[in-house]
Amino acid sequence: MSGSQSPRTFGATTTAAEVMDGVDLHGRRAVVTGASSGIGVETVRVLAAAGADVTLAVRNVDAGARVKARLEAELPAGSGTLTIGRLDLSDRSTVAAFVADWDGPLDILVNNAGVMAPSEIARTAEGREWQFGVNHLGHFALTTGLHRALAAADGARVVGVSSIGHLFSPVVFDDLDYRFRPYDPWTSYGQSKTAVIQFAVAAAARWADDGITVNAVMPGNISGTDLARHIDMAAVTAMMTSGELALPPGKSVPQGAATSVLLAASPTVAGVTGRYYEDCAEATPVTERAGAATGVAPYALDPTNADRLWTVSESLT
Repeated sequence: MSGSQSPRTFGATTTAAEVMDGVDLHGRRAVVTGASSGIGVETVRVLAAAGADVTLAVRNVDAGARVKARLEAELPAGSGTLTIGRLDLSDRSTVAAFVADWDGPLDILVNNAGVMAPSEIARTAEGREWQFGVNHLGHFALTTGLHRALAAADGARVVGVSSIGHLFSPVVFDDLDYRFRPYDPWTSYGQSKTAVIQFAVAAAARWADDGITVNAVMPGNISGTDLARHIDMAAVTAMMTSGELALPPGKSVPQGAATSVLLAASPTVAGVTGRYYEDCAEATPVTERAGAATGVAPYALDPTNADRLWTVSESLT
């Protein structure tokens, strides 16, 4: 991934387009999951504008096709091509089909799709708790399935979209699917987003010799996206009033996509792997959730936890 970027400072208000200024991705191939709405669309836009050929991996192919048509009308001349691929992360048969259909090297994989805090428990086609199944296991199956394609590229990059919500829970290995605990939408969400970080830690160690970097990111507090469609906003307000939940300042969608794009394609972070970034910078550790609106929990970066999750995920997929 070549570019003419000079050293610069990126931060919370940086946009994805600003991160990509001067970066040339012609000849590179990318996959972005959850590419039919929110920061997924912006991620596709800026990668394609820099020249990458991007596959929009989407559950709803009609919605994906509408996004593809809109972006193709807006992108400048010389942009990369856009392709639609069906991918339902809650159904591993579609994950397997997507992997089987992929041919050739893959330079960039942005695992952007996700679900957030449905008030009632739901399960995937394989019976896994829905948030853990979609946010982690679906992406685990996808990324490990595409490992050969990633290894065939020259310095492939994988980015997993996590969240400050990982502070709500570590991965509870003895009850991943809430078959013993009462279901809680926020600890479930937290567990799934912790798993995204732990996957980055484990994959980074395993795939370093393949030249693959793997990182997790917190996009920020972005309103108006489909991710929040299941949320009980009254419950969120109550948590904020009680001090249970702290949120960072709001971001626009272009700002929210910036950290994903940074780790996916910017030469300024070449070689960075196994990390958790927010606001376009590596996050600092926090020791408790109370009042924390930024930072990363030590349990999320713990290599022993990450190795255990990898083993469990292999057995479940």
